[in-house]
Amino acid sequence: MMQQRASSGKERLVQIPAGRVALEGNLRVPEPARGVVVFAHGSGSSRFSPRNRFVADVLAQAGLATLLMDLLTPDEEAVDELTRHHRFDIGLLAGRLIAASDWVRKQPDTEHLAIGYFGASTGGGAALVAAAERPDLVKAIVSRGGRPDLAGPALPLVQAPTLLIVGGRDEVVIELNRQAFNQLRCEKRLEVVPGATHLFEEPGTLEQVARLARDWFVRFLLPTEMRSPAALAGGTQTHGNE
Repeated sequence: MMQQRASSGKERLVQIPAGRVALEGNLRVPEPARGVVVFAHGSGSSRFSPRNRFVADVLAQAGLATLLMDLLTPDEEAVDELTRHHRFDIGLLAGRLIAASDWVRKQPDTEHLAIGYFGASTGGGAALVAAAERPDLVKAIVSRGGRPDLAGPALPLVQAPTLLIVGGRDEVVIELNRQAFNQLRCEKRLEVVPGATHLFEEPGTLEQVARLARDWFVRFLLPTEMRSPAALAGGTQTHGNE
């Protein structure tokens, strides 16, 4: 299911200042880059998540730069393994996404690019909170099997077009996404991938996620003259494939 696809651009290790800590990330910038997507991983995951890296490969082929980063330091990860506290600290995670976005805006090869967020699990909630706090920075959001409900009162404040993707067999998370979807006031869409469980491990399901994410980011991050007719097609404010 998750075979490596041809990638675009060279990936490099970067250090991202976030308050009193420095976070490690992997930045890939295709040539030419037409937008940049910052990944917010989910509970107990990291920038090495094979699912997020698969999606990043697909985005790179569409000319989108990607930043996969660790939202926690190694010491914080060690504590989180025991307490599971940090992974649900949405304010902390959102603050670090904002710090990463500000860092992206200061790099010579990404400063001119529109920024999108790709969040998974609890990272989906953090992405929405960060977008609500900094509407000037964030231009599109995709959540994969996310917990947008964790964004709470920030949901109606989100301005960035938001795509929620959920597995058709992930019943509890589907309901949480529907509740969050109803609170969003931005351009929005909910896609339910038939037959998929929470981690999208079933054949072909992660590929569907990657295509949906690619088309959403191409539609909202790329300059109009760079968008394909296929990416511009389709409605909004709908529940897809339910």
